[in-house]
Amino acid sequence: MRCKLNSKDFFKNLGKLIYNIDGIYEIIAKNSHVKPNLLWILYALNDNEPHSQKAISLDWDIPTSTVNTIIKELEQKKLITQRLIKGEKREKHIILTESGKIYADELLKSIYDYEKKVFDLLPFDVKEFIDSLKLLYIKLNDNMKDINK
Repeated sequence: MRCKLNSKDFFKNLGKLIYNIDGIYEIIAKNSHVKPNLLWILYALNDNEPHSQKAISLDWDIPTSTVNTIIKELEQKKLITQRLIKGEKREKHIILTESGKIYADELLKSIYDYEKKVFDLLPFDVKEFIDSLKLLYIKLNDNMKDINK
């Protein structure tokens, strides 16, 4: 069953909710005395998988120059290491060091606990919800290409 919102109201409400949710994470970052982009980069890196600066920039919609600056700061503090990606000339995998993992775990622990608590309260199929958001993104991206010409 379709809701009674028109497209303009739907996207207005969706946009407001996304920015409000993002605002919660900005408050968490501020209370943790870190910049929001640093929080998101550590969030991305703390999954025990290697990530490139390009992938982080694209996945998290953070400007490449901002990612580069934060990665340099993390490297100076010995919280990450970088390794050349096989077959690439310049692109590197970024991996948390042991001290970086401890730092990220400590910084993100309360966030993960908070998210788990909220997640357990959700009254809908989460996978279906995520799949719907992915489809929405794909449709928007495909249909907005004409605007960017």
